[in-house]
Amino acid sequence: MITNPISYRVERSTRADRLAFSTLLLCVLLLCSVPTWASRAQMHLLVEIFYYLALAQAWNLLAGFAGLVSVGQQAYVGLGCYFFITATVFLGLPPILSLLLAAVFTAVVALPSAFLVFRLRGAHFAIGTWVLAEVLRLLFTLVRSFGQGTGMSLPISVVHQISDSRMTREIVLYFVSLALGIGSVLLVFLWLRSRQGLALTAIRDSEAAAGSAGVNQQRTKLAVYLIAAFIAGLVGGLVMLEKLRITPAAGFSVGDWSANIIFIVIIGGIGSIEGPIVGTVIFFLLRYVLADYGSWYLITLGAIAVVIMLKAPQGIWGFFAKRFDVHFFPVQRQVHVHTQTSETIQDLQPKDIHV
Repeated sequence: MITNPISYRVERSTRADRLAFSTLLLCVLLLCSVPTWASRAQMHLLVEIFYYLALAQAWNLLAGFAGLVSVGQQAYVGLGCYFFITATVFLGLPPILSLLLAAVFTAVVALPSAFLVFRLRGAHFAIGTWVLAEVLRLLFTLVRSFGQGTGMSLPISVVHQISDSRMTREIVLYFVSLALGIGSVLLVFLWLRSRQGLALTAIRDSEAAAGSAGVNQQRTKLAVYLIAAFIAGLVGGLVMLEKLRITPAAGFSVGDWSANIIFIVIIGGIGSIEGPIVGTVIFFLLRYVLADYGSWYLITLGAIAVVIMLKAPQGIWGFFAKRFDVHFFPVQRQVHVHTQTSETIQDLQPKDIHV
């Protein structure tokens, strides 16, 4: 009896994926040209879109891949705001350097807090992160140096350290936010394509199986938690540099920095890199169309989220990608199985595996 030898070939992407990625690069080039033709209002809107995108990518990494459903990411946005003020106002450091330091200090603070909330599971973990954010908000309302509950403004001298020209400052702010938005996407993409990403995906699919395979679940989840805190801290510093004023209620707002982000990821597609991008665009389109309708705006957002969760649990991008098999950021692997006979080589159908 003669057995046919079998060979395997693993591919990360298809030709359609590479074409989609090329299209994405063209979009990035277009965004880089925005300061040459856009108005100041349009640039400010794009700045907001970029840091919402970064927060959405961070939350999607937490909930969509690590299974850590947090409703307390506003804790690290608020910390980023106040660390930025501390670095620029009280320590006299340059604003751009202060952005990076705010992100680093936020991640450092997130380390001990992680050991507290990681003792909780499921809904208790979500509530624990929210309680942590509320405790921080209350603490900052007591600090007199930061204006207590009324907050404080960023001195104009700090802004002038970037440039004396208002147009130059806005261009710098735009490119910093663009780098944040694109950088967050690339960070998640590269992380998921690494060995740590394989471990993270294994944990998402089955914690028991991942543990039996030798995956250190606590270390992997902790790394993701710290990455999300780092991005949130960077966003907090950027928000402070854009808005020039902060209060504890605004910096630690559960509506702005958690509820809106969860909505973005849910409707766009949780568990995919493209989902938060699609969700961010849809969120800002809905906000533009419905902002004048008062409470009906929030009711409409809630109704849309419910419909998406019922009809397309993987979100709009998940439904689209499954139907047309297109990925802008291919992190899956395709296994091509070949059986060889004495005369011909027969290719079996490739199978996608989520690893």
